Amino acid sequence: MACSTRACAPPPREAPDMSATAERPAELPATPIAAPKRKGQGLPPLVIFALGWILLMLAIALLADWITPYSITALDLRSRLSPPVFMGGSWAHPLGTDELGRDVLSRLIWSIRMSLLIAFGAAIIAAVLGVVLGFLAAHFRGLVEQAVLALVDFQAAMPFMILALSVLAFFGNSLVLFVCLLGLHGWERYARIARGLAISAGAQGYAAAVQQLGASPWRVYARHVLPNIAATLIVSMTLAFPEIILLESGLSFLGLGVQPPMTSLGNMVGYGREYLTRAPWILLSPSCVIVLTTLSVSLLGDWLRDRLDPTLR
Repeated sequence: MACSTRACAPPPREAPDMSATAERPAELPATPIAAPKRKGQGLPPLVIFALGWILLMLAIALLADWITPYSITALDLRSRLSPPVFMGGSWAHPLGTDELGRDVLSRLIWSIRMSLLIAFGAAIIAAVLGVVLGFLAAHFRGLVEQAVLALVDFQAAMPFMILALSVLAFFGNSLVLFVCLLGLHGWERYARIARGLAISAGAQGYAAAVQQLGASPWRVYARHVLPNIAATLIVSMTLAFPEIILLESGLSFLGLGVQPPMTSLGNMVGYGREYLTRAPWILLSPSCVIVLTTLSVSLLGDWLRDRLDPTLR
């Protein structure tokens, strides 16, 4: 039986679903994805130098009793103003001698110990005083806060060098008074930081939650608030430490710092200025130590700020 054209025609092909093809992405060949490099791997060369120099200074300060070749008060007038080794001198005095024949290397070692002791003591006093006043202002608010802020503004407006000269001229000079006086330098920075971060901790809620559980204010600030702001305070201390070293050097240079027979870096620079043309090595060594130490602490403080501040990551 012959079929009609329409009956025997093959069924029409369905058009491919282009939407499904468009939705299905083309498969790409699998390629290994390299893990992203973490920032901060390794230490920058300047930070390595700063850490090495600071560790060297700390080692010299701790071992000064054993590595000092001569007594800092030992006189040798026959070797007066002897040049250092790199200027034709002898190895008996590698860094030369001063105007009284005292060994410059021995005095430099003890000066490093004295200057670091003064700087560390003053930095700790300033940090403790500022943090305590900042916490008091954040806790009590009101009149106490206004009084602390007034002291902060007064300290920031007062030229500290003039204040230090006045106090030392009126009360005399002693090592304890000198360290406590330098401890008053920069405490207002810690007070502002501690107050602001303590108020922020109260706004975040964890300090109030601990206090509602029955913890005393002392425990709240010492065990919960202080550990959370310690990184910021440590960075601030490293940035203020070079200023204290330079301030101590300036006051000792003027004769109002460490008094003989003790010595400091600024004291050596002050005594060596009179022999700048004839014996520059007397002040050259302590000046280089001051510059390198302040530079190293500043570099380390900047690096710690970049590492510990989450807003800079």
